Amino acid sequence: MSGATRSFSRGRVVAAVLGGSLLLLFVVPIVALLTFAPPSQILDAANQSGVRAAFSFTALASTFALAITLLLGVPLGYLLAGRSFPGRSVVEAFVTLPVVVPHLIAGLALFFLFAPNAPLGRAAIAAGFPVLSTIGGVVLVMVYVSAPYTVVASQLAFRSVDERLVEAARSLGASPSATFLRVTLPLALRGIVAGGVLSWARSVSEIGGFLIVAYVVYPSPFYNGPVTTPASVYIYNLYQIGDTTGAASVASLFVLGALALFVVVRALERSGRLPWVGRRLPG
Repeated sequence: MSGATRSFSRGRVVAAVLGGSLLLLFVVPIVALLTFAPPSQILDAANQSGVRAAFSFTALASTFALAITLLLGVPLGYLLAGRSFPGRSVVEAFVTLPVVVPHLIAGLALFFLFAPNAPLGRAAIAAGFPVLSTIGGVVLVMVYVSAPYTVVASQLAFRSVDERLVEAARSLGASPSATFLRVTLPLALRGIVAGGVLSWARSVSEIGGFLIVAYVVYPSPFYNGPVTTPASVYIYNLYQIGDTTGAASVASLFVLGALALFVVVRALERSGRLPWVGRRLPG
């Protein structure tokens, strides 16, 4: 075995040890959570009306938040991926700020913005769309904490598109809009979707902002269901009252659902059955 091969093998061993240590940190706490509550109690939690309401509400709110994030975040990522413009550094700083700022602070900022005695809060109430303690507040918090992932992923995806392909399409007579829809967007789609998945995951896992803006959610426009809470707050409340087994049961449901979803997505991606896999230029 040559020296270069031995060095490469040692590097793989070191990488496996270090990476495996981090993987254990990911896996072991989840195993502890899943084994804390009996399986029968986890199944019982799935049949509780309060748990179903919290989970279905979280799914609805995160769907709204993802739609808004993609609608607003992808164009911003495209803008940042292009040529420089005055103030670009400031814009990029504000885009990444929600990742750094503690989400309790983000919740406070949104609370002060939409408080009933604030101008914007009074306007929202007068228009029939109050923010605090409604699905609107939950969606707003979700967008605030999750949109940076879509913006940054979109920016990197658009930057990775080979400019020679864009120039070739333009030289063949394609308009700027046709070039974007038929060349740039298909080639960047996988990165955009990856950012969207991260944004969705960040939305459903949020709690800090909810504790300030929407600790309890009441029926309002776009949500006519029962009084409920986001799933993370529901679990937090169980822990706060000392029901650790109940908190573990509901948390286990949440983790198992998220894990199943990601496993299915990865499996479909590897099989090439998802629309953003293996994108090629249209013929």
